[in-house]
Amino acid sequence: MKTIKTITLLLIICMLTPVVLTAQNQAYWIHADQVKPSKQTNYEQITQDFIAACKKHDLKNSDWATARTDDGMYLNITPIANMADLDKNPLAPLMEKMGEKNFQAIFENFDTCYDKHGDYILYLMKDLSYMPNGLTTNTPEQNYRKWHYFHVTPANEQALYEKIKEIKALYEKKNSKEYYRIYRSGFGTMGAYYIASISAKDEQTYSKTSTENNSLLGNEGAKLFADIYVLLEKYEVKTGRMRPDLGYTAKK
Repeated sequence: MKTIKTITLLLIICMLTPVVLTAQNQAYWIHADQVKPSKQTNYEQITQDFIAACKKHDLKNSDWATARTDDGMYLNITPIANMADLDKNPLAPLMEKMGEKNFQAIFENFDTCYDKHGDYILYLMKDLSYMPNGLTTNTPEQNYRKWHYFHVTPANEQALYEKIKEIKALYEKKNSKEYYRIYRSGFGTMGAYYIASISAKDEQTYSKTSTENNSLLGNEGAKLFADIYVLLEKYEVKTGRMRPDLGYTAKK
């Protein structure tokens, strides 16, 4: 079993592009639940009950943020140091304090809320992200999110990476007020893609900033984005919000 795990990890490393390996980027473990429309209120209540249990029993070493997309996908986002973190069970102390029966009951309740869920890894690309005041995923009072997905084939990925760097350089030159973080897909995803994540107070604020930014970048920006679209296998946009009430931060 240990040999199989070692081989698997080596295959994962081989599949990751040099872009990811050389940038020393922060990895995030994403657990996604596609919650049924009729069960979203239940799901959120179960999550809040679970968080209350974590706080009551002072769960350590298990922080996560939660986002909800407008199509009912709930994303639980946990920073990890490396792939070895996936072997750990940070919830084991909670199960011990709650008792296995009570602990399992919570997750049985979760299971009634969705038919599909899964896990994957994303990398925050520091060298591609544009946040002049400091790169952070914490944007207080800006919980609205617009996620731009740039799906790319292996043959075009390096070219896309270079174009995204050119976009960042243009934003810097123009002193753009539209800030963004770039993530790259990792282990557990089908195909390769980059995500531009933009925070705003609400949809109206996002639209206003985006319109002003397009005007600021002008023809130079329009040409760069046109060059990017040529490289893509697919482009899609998702909207949603961060949900601080559904996340958890352990006491220090």
